[in-house]
Amino acid sequence: MFDVAIIGCGPVGAFAANLLGKSGVSVLVIEQEARPYPLPRAVHLDHEMMRLFQSAGVIDRVAPDMRDTEGHLHVGADHGAIRYMGTVGRPRPFSWSNDYFFYQPELEDHLRDALADHPNVTVQFGVAFETLEQDGDGVTLRLSGGRTEQARYVIACDGSRSAVRKALGIRLDDLDFEEPWLVVDAEVDGPVRFPDLWGVPQDADLQKLSVMMCDPKRPATVVPGRGNHRRWEFMLLPGEDDQAMMAPQAVAALVEPYLSGVPHKVVRAATYRFHGLIAERWRQGGVFLAGDAAHQTPPFFGQGMCHGLRDVANLAWKLELVLKGRAPDALLDTYQPERDPHVRAVISAAVGAGRYICMLDPEAAAERDAQMREAAKGAQHGTAADLIPAIATGIVAAGTPGAGERFIQPRVGDRLLDDVTSAGWRLFARTAVEGGDVTVIDIAGLDDQGAIAAWLADRGAEAVLVRPDHYVFGTGKPADLITRRDALIAGAAHQEIAA
Repeated sequence: MFDVAIIGCGPVGAFAANLLGKSGVSVLVIEQEARPYPLPRAVHLDHEMMRLFQSAGVIDRVAPDMRDTEGHLHVGADHGAIRYMGTVGRPRPFSWSNDYFFYQPELEDHLRDALADHPNVTVQFGVAFETLEQDGDGVTLRLSGGRTEQARYVIACDGSRSAVRKALGIRLDDLDFEEPWLVVDAEVDGPVRFPDLWGVPQDADLQKLSVMMCDPKRPATVVPGRGNHRRWEFMLLPGEDDQAMMAPQAVAALVEPYLSGVPHKVVRAATYRFHGLIAERWRQGGVFLAGDAAHQTPPFFGQGMCHGLRDVANLAWKLELVLKGRAPDALLDTYQPERDPHVRAVISAAVGAGRYICMLDPEAAAERDAQMREAAKGAQHGTAADLIPAIATGIVAAGTPGAGERFIQPRVGDRLLDDVTSAGWRLFARTAVEGGDVTVIDIAGLDDQGAIAAWLADRGAEAVLVRPDHYVFGTGKPADLITRRDALIAGAAHQEIAA
């Protein structure tokens, strides 16, 4: 019997296998396709994902193929800026850039290749999930070809049409957003052309921004990609036929204003329904839904795949503790209460953006533009990464300053903080203390230019305890933090958490 079986070896499933493989638990990965899907689907991730790739030991494989970019720009019907979420000149408290674009087949190859580093990970490609059964010992998987495998826990990373979710009868909560869009991927040898735009910040580089053209004639997004890969997303208008809009001549007409005179080759054109959906239950017995199996996010802030990686990062450290007998199974009940608010906040923001992006009435669009510009006056602009709220319930010391936030990752000398300190639970304190299974770091000995001391000072805190997924457990006195963490993990406050 395996400790964990993962259904699906896309980016989320492969990342989960690497993270759990590094922790030493036994992992089975089931993937019905022999090779990764050969065309790009997801294209964007953020600084938190790069940090998670560090945690999984795969950053050196994936980083060379990432292109860091500069955020998002929304342009109104009159070609003037209405919302800017750029990152040029802004501090980088996590060291990584806020936005990266990648080519999904490359990323999947890197993550799959890294699995060979873990002898405790078994991968079965070309094997499909059929059904499952659960009992007190774990989960029995029925697979194609009459195969049967057993695992104590299962993570379903099998996408939006998840066969595991359907087998469990878990319904999706529909957030009432569905719009048809045409996605076009192209290899482009030169800069993308834009119409004359106004109100764009002086330091903004259109070639490094995801530009949303909120034009009621046809809303469209222009997305920078890795290397010479570029993406366009065009909203389909009422009455337009999917097949007709995917035809080469229709695609050529749509991209022509952006690529006139620029050598290019269209590699894919496909229609999608952009949805806002969240599974009603993320756990059923020993089975957990993650990634698109648990939620589907409109792509307006590029957070869809990021959600899935956060899911498994949240699950992995908890599964390790439970499997190694250091925490009760009830710890795993904190998965959905911690993750659902993150997903719901971003989906709500994306749906809200989608509603104003998809306006097709010229008068309503003009009013929208005026209102958004007025609202932006004097306000400090945020970034897409700012949409992630702090964890409010679960394994956090709620009520302490900074609890549930993502902890900073400054440079320590010429290295990153997580590479200098150990993985797992870390306590950053102003004085040396005993931490048991917690790694204690005396910040006086860190060459971090005072970044952590400043973080603590801003929150009036003596110490900060950081979870293995880099979220802040809480701040306060070191001994109190460790005691409170132990009580929560042991389940002493489980009923409070569930509520």
